[in-house]
This record gives sequence, C-alpha cells and structure tokens, in this order.
Amino acid sequence: MLGVTDLPTYLAGLVLIVLLPGPNSLYVLSVAARRGVRAGYTASAGVWCGDTVLMTLSAAGVASLLQANSVLFGIVKYAGAGYLSWLAIGMLRAAWQMWRSRSRPVTADHAEEAAPASGERPFRRAFVVSLLNPKAILFFVAFFVQFVDPGYAYPALSFLVLGTFAQIASFLYLSALIFSGTRLSSAFRRRKRLAATATSAAGALFLGFALKLSLSSA
Repeated sequence: MLGVTDLPTYLAGLVLIVLLPGPNSLYVLSVAARRGVRAGYTASAGVWCGDTVLMTLSAAGVASLLQANSVLFGIVKYAGAGYLSWLAIGMLRAAWQMWRSRSRPVTADHAEEAAPASGERPFRRAFVVSLLNPKAILFFVAFFVQFVDPGYAYPALSFLVLGTFAQIASFLYLSALIFSGTRLSSAFRRRKRLAATATSAAGALFLGFALKLSLSSA
C-alpha cells in the first residue's frame, strides 16, 4: 500500500514503541495534572509538531548525517541532555516550594491563578524536548526504513503514510494521559504533599532521561 510493506507488523511495533515512557509523554502527563486538559493538549501539540519535524528530517536523510558525524551528534545530544536537566531542576524547585507550603490549603481558584504566573509555556517546552533528541531522529529512520519498499517510485509518500499512523497512535496515547492527569489534578490541589512528591518523581525521571541521553551513542 503506497510503498509500505508489512503494515500489520509496523502497527504492532508502533503501539509498543508509543507505550514506552519517555520525556515527552511524562511532560504531557505532568502538565495535564497541574494545569488541566487545555494545557495538556497544548503540550501535546508541541510533541506532535516536534515529531513531525523529526520524521521530515529523517525522510530527508538528516538522521544518516547525525549517525555519520560524531561531533554533530554530540552537540545535539548534549544540548538535549542539558535542556532535560534544566526542566528537571525546575520541577524539583517547584516541588520544594510545594513542600514548604504544604500546610497551606490550595483551592481550585488559587491553582488556576498560579498557573499563568509560572511563565511555563507547554507547547514550546514539549516542542524543544522533542527536537533535542537525536536518538529519536535515528529511531524514526531506523524503524521507518524497514517498512518502505525500496522499489517504490515515491518514497516520500510512504514516509507520509507511516508518519500519519505514528501521529494517530501518539494522539490516542497522549489523550489518554491527559485525561488520566486531570483526574489527578483535584488530588494535587487538595494535597500539596502528594503534588510535591509527584513533581519530585517527575524531576528525578527527567534527570534520568538526561543522563541516559548524555551516555548514548550514535
């Protein structure tokens, strides 16, 4: 179909890959839990746009360039690890502030007022997290190329079909995370200790992602 081979196997592998936890999905869940459905979908839009850029770069051969050029790969890798570390530090600082003020009750109105004041831009953060991940670029080309018929006259169309299925799977998965996160938001508003613990865990996971990325190789 349009130069795509073994579509059922691709879809099965795609589901497994999408379900693996990563910084993008964790960030979307965190935003939804803290700021609600709209902010969650704003962050998701950043993920989808970032993935679209990565898939386009992969189809254009940029992944092969990164794989062949260790210096370029290292620059992108450490930039991504640094950004993830910066996000992790921000989460840990926020968790510390929540912990210090845990005895003060928080209402829904106060939570809504505090969200815009934080200066957080979910779309931009999620977009940058997606882009500064060279392993994701290499993954896209390594996974996609297995299901593209080399004899097909229009390989870009094959990549488009594969990318569309990937975005649909991502939309369904992130939507599930968003609505799961909003169910946690009411508990977070009532219990600052719970919110501080969850935010600390998210920050620690982001540090783990940063360390894993910094130690990765092409």
